[in-house]
Amino acid sequence: MSSLETSPADGGRIFGFPLKGFGLFSGLLLAFAAAFTTFFATTCLSIFALLVWNQMLGHSVNYADTYLYVGFPAGVIVLAIALPFFTFLWLRAKVRG
Repeated sequence: MSSLETSPADGGRIFGFPLKGFGLFSGLLLAFAAAFTTFFATTCLSIFALLVWNQMLGHSVNYADTYLYVGFPAGVIVLAIALPFFTFLWLRAKVRG
């Protein structure tokens, strides 16, 4: 079976990462790690975009706005998606026993 194929008993995979066997703590840790990574990645990209915007086009926008208007909302959105997802995986594992 290739890495993209799944069987019903397998629990599924995302990018080769199995979605079966997460406890509550590991699921919460993965959800917060995804939000943390998203926050810093989007903030980094937006700082570089704002750097180009300010330097090449002669604008003067505060770099601190990238945290408030880009990084924080992106992190919250990912956390709002990841928490129910990993909680559902944990509950499904508990119900199936």
